[in-house]
Amino acid sequence: MNKTYKGLIIVLLMMCMVLRTLPSKADEGMWMLMMLKSLNEGDMQSKGCKLTADQIYNINNSSLKDAIVHFGGFCTGEVISDQGLVITNHHCGFGSIQEHSSVEHDYLTDGYWAKTKADELPNPGLYVRFLVRMEDVTQQVLSQLSDTLNETQRRAALPKIYEGIKKAATKDTWYEADVRSFFKDNEYYLLVYEKFDDVRLVGAPPRSIGEFGGDTDNWMWPRHTGDFSMFRIYCGKDGKPAKYSPDNVPYKPKHFLPVSMAGVKDGDFSMILGYPGRTDRYLTSEGVATAVNQTSPAVVKIRTSKLAILKTDMDADKKVSIQYASKYKQSSNYWKYFIGQTKQLKRMRVFDQKLEQEKSFLTWANGDGNLKAKFGNTISEINAGYTEQRKYNLSRSYFNEAVLQGPEIMGFSFGFSGLEKLLADKTTKPEDLKKETESLKKNAAEFYKDYNAATDQKLFAGLMKMYYNDVPKDQMPPLFIEMVNKNDGDFNKMAMELYKKSMFDDSSSVYSFLENPSAKKIKKDAAYNLITDFMNTFNTQLRPKLTMADNQLAGGYRKWVAGLRQMNPNQKFYPDANSTMRLSYGTVKTYDPMDAVKYSLYTTLDGIIEKMDNDNPEFVVPDKLFQLWKNKDYGPYAENGVLKVCFITNNDITGGNSGSGVVNGNGELIGLAFDGNWEAMSGDIKFDDNYKRCINVDIRYVLFVIDKFAGAGHLVKEMKLVN
Repeated sequence: MNKTYKGLIIVLLMMCMVLRTLPSKADEGMWMLMMLKSLNEGDMQSKGCKLTADQIYNINNSSLKDAIVHFGGFCTGEVISDQGLVITNHHCGFGSIQEHSSVEHDYLTDGYWAKTKADELPNPGLYVRFLVRMEDVTQQVLSQLSDTLNETQRRAALPKIYEGIKKAATKDTWYEADVRSFFKDNEYYLLVYEKFDDVRLVGAPPRSIGEFGGDTDNWMWPRHTGDFSMFRIYCGKDGKPAKYSPDNVPYKPKHFLPVSMAGVKDGDFSMILGYPGRTDRYLTSEGVATAVNQTSPAVVKIRTSKLAILKTDMDADKKVSIQYASKYKQSSNYWKYFIGQTKQLKRMRVFDQKLEQEKSFLTWANGDGNLKAKFGNTISEINAGYTEQRKYNLSRSYFNEAVLQGPEIMGFSFGFSGLEKLLADKTTKPEDLKKETESLKKNAAEFYKDYNAATDQKLFAGLMKMYYNDVPKDQMPPLFIEMVNKNDGDFNKMAMELYKKSMFDDSSSVYSFLENPSAKKIKKDAAYNLITDFMNTFNTQLRPKLTMADNQLAGGYRKWVAGLRQMNPNQKFYPDANSTMRLSYGTVKTYDPMDAVKYSLYTTLDGIIEKMDNDNPEFVVPDKLFQLWKNKDYGPYAENGVLKVCFITNNDITGGNSGSGVVNGNGELIGLAFDGNWEAMSGDIKFDDNYKRCINVDIRYVLFVIDKFAGAGHLVKEMKLVN
């Protein structure tokens, strides 16, 4: 064979191997809205989208983006009326519903529906924000970063650069702004937002509907969950954001989503706009190995123990069940996620796929002197970063999961460190001291409402025992080891002693202290001393080493992604999710999860009745819902006599997309995205077109629950329904 021809064949084969590992299908991709016209408009329209890119994202005229909100910074919501009515997932509104619940008024169990706007419940701390515009500021950022900076210096310089850009963008406005890095620090974008802080709870179904299936069905298809809740945005009478006031008025949006009554069928176009939290699609093989073998198993192990402790106490006491409902749900969701992700990464052999991609990359980089100088050490640099990071990953995971998110007495007591410093400083002004104590009183009221000392003590004993057994001893706080030795390794005894000696396990002790605070008493407190030692050890001993490893990885990944894009100049790339607004598009689509099994694209109310088990809290069916099914009393929300509950699409979503509206080709709401499927739990790292599915609640089931089940038809009348 001719050598030139043979060489060409090798190059082509190499390119094919690389391209197989990179985004190539429209169903994959979390696309930036300002890039839709150049990258996606034609493909979207060929799949059934009737809108132009300008109708989706426009900074001068109203567009689809103006109906989408970042809900609380952790979910997505949509405006669905001209009176600021917002819909999101039940699990997104769960914390607010829980905050308003008590044994006497258990809105989690019974649901809540405001009969009038005067009945809508305020939620201090909850906000929504609209994207006003985004702008490429890459050159502004890079021009202020010298080529001589090492990675640590570079990252230290970024916050000041960001602040200057944000300040200039929001000058003389009430807007706020973020600057975010994209493509692993290769590009930077400014995002300008309008934030509203008066967001009120309008309605929520009972948990038996809003989280039907519970942990058993979580991340699974088929699904029968009515995962929705409703809020309303309020503003000042001038239409601008305002803090909560009874005088505020419902917000008039620039755009709201019409609600489709037409339903969906196989192959229909679907798009999702929202705020996906985080993906790692550019993760290398060593990154996959670290997740599979170290970090994910640690999180699963800790949360398994934590959830078991919480569940025992929650099952025994209704008050405790309400207090810890939101905390349990938050911990449980990603506990199961990490189990599924690890399983699917192994099943799909993602490590091997990533390794092949890296081999092809190195062959490309080493084929040219200039490329070799720029990219030749990229993989080795990344691998060295993981080698160093793995020495301290367990300490980081246990510190985050077992200490900071473990027994709550730890984090709450550390919140008094600011007061301790003020009290120790003889120059502190009385008004500053009063301001701090008043703030702590307010925090204490919120904290103790959902705190049970006995439960927290059990968490301390269980999680601290795991910490001691699993974390390298030379990375532990000295005071912690001293306490373990003093109690002869008896963690129940250790917990009993600490809670007995700390004022923070009892609200009355804390309130009494705040009336006459002293630095001496804070510094002598057992819980405060322990968490302070944990913080000091992590910040002085572990954080610097982890930061060095993280910075080395950041530098390596910046070159890795830059190299991939340079190697494939005609490829359409999208950046990893980073809690900025994105659009994904695809179709309503079935899938075959395994040999001899095929899943339909929708579920029905009949399936809820099939799963009904009123002795199991995950599968309780309210009597009224049962009667509506029995009488086939579905109103206008059924299709040929069948009430559809959920459906699936192949849209690309992740955490943060919860509550995102599923929109048809006309820009009409057809459902709410709320979950992914078990067979594609590896999706945050490796998208798989055959298995990746987005699970959505059908908007017609939502309307049925609001109208026929809850009797809140006035909310449906507020919407614009289209056929």
